[in-house]
Amino acid sequence: MAVLISLFTYAQFREVQRQIEKLGDVDWRTTLQQQIVDTQNRLTSSGISDEWKAQLQIRVQQQQYYLDNDINPAEPGAPTFVRSFAQESITLFVPLLIMIIAADIVSSERSAGTVKLLLTRPVKRWKILLSKYVALLLSISIIVVLMGVLAYLISGVVFGFGGWGAPILTGFTSVGGELNTSNVQLIDQWQYILMEFGLVWFVAIVVGTISFMLSVLLKSTSASMGVMLAALIAGLILSNLVSSWQSAKYLFMINLDLTGYLAGSSPPVPGMTLLFSIGVLVVWAVAALLVSFTVFVRQDVY
Repeated sequence: MAVLISLFTYAQFREVQRQIEKLGDVDWRTTLQQQIVDTQNRLTSSGISDEWKAQLQIRVQQQQYYLDNDINPAEPGAPTFVRSFAQESITLFVPLLIMIIAADIVSSERSAGTVKLLLTRPVKRWKILLSKYVALLLSISIIVVLMGVLAYLISGVVFGFGGWGAPILTGFTSVGGELNTSNVQLIDQWQYILMEFGLVWFVAIVVGTISFMLSVLLKSTSASMGVMLAALIAGLILSNLVSSWQSAKYLFMINLDLTGYLAGSSPPVPGMTLLFSIGVLVVWAVAALLVSFTVFVRQDVY
């Protein structure tokens, strides 16, 4: 995790250097205006899809709103990097880390045969599985906290450690391809980051629970990881293609980008909201738990 975060920090540093080389050492307003112009130029291209074009239009409107209200959306400092990193990692980076642990927690015991010895103890099966699930929850919590701490410490060496009190706008919504600013609120960056990591932790729990179910159903750890990896990658691809497929909004992988609602990004399927996505993920997690305990208690492992 530390190596990957270091790579991401260096990539962000190079992007900042590129902006300075392109525009010179100018204030954030000039940089933001140039970003708006660059995005508008991309919108004139005929090679981008309608879904991506709609997202770019929303982004331009958000950037213009920041500019009109004299608020820098990218205040220099480690907290800004942590905020951006959490938003970008919630759909793939964090789920992959969690999947590696959760997909192995039961299936490895079955493939190694140690589960037979474990079940000879005078302990009910559901208690054994519950202990593993609690261990998984603790592991997920440690990973999310460690990710935030490492991102702050590593990026702070490059960008500085200040910026927790920088103003951030949240509450943007997209209605019919237009940006709705009626519910926009101004909060400190530390509050925004806490909300982001709360959503990251929740997504990690859901992904971990579904991976946990696969670990119970499949004897092979590699098979569990393969199925979950395919689902995560499919969700990443489908998120940009399913705007006209209403039923896709009930797939768990389409609802993973919860931080996008905080930032005001356009949802994969029109009409999706933060509460809807949380509700869908809760249903998937509960169903996965029910399947896990039912199968583990009844299956013949001998």
